Amino acid sequence: MSSQNKILLLPLALAVLLTGCRSSSIYYWGHYENIVYISYTKPDKVTPELQAGIMEEDMHKAASANKPLPPGFHAHLGNLYYQMGKSDLAVQEFEKEKAQFPEATVFMDRLIAKLTKK
Repeated sequence: MSSQNKILLLPLALAVLLTGCRSSSIYYWGHYENIVYISYTKPDKVTPELQAGIMEEDMHKAASANKPLPPGFHAHLGNLYYQMGKSDLAVQEFEKEKAQFPEATVFMDRLIAKLTKK
């Protein structure tokens, strides 16, 4: 390969390298990872109400960006609603988790059954 061809390929190779290193995700993560981390490491620092409020904002941002939410997002939000005494909203979030991630169906169905059992 001639040195002229190598010079022409350098910008193309650089573009491919930079594109490959770009962190793109199909999901809108928002604050989800930080919320989960803090809720486990410093549970007294974030109330379920605070977490749910932040996650609700992230849901709106994800919808605006036309990106799906990551696995576990709706399940975590449903758990927060349950802790807040909002079982109906918890069931709705568990249903959303099932719809988006069918592999979670068995677990979500168990949680839903416990919440709807009277």
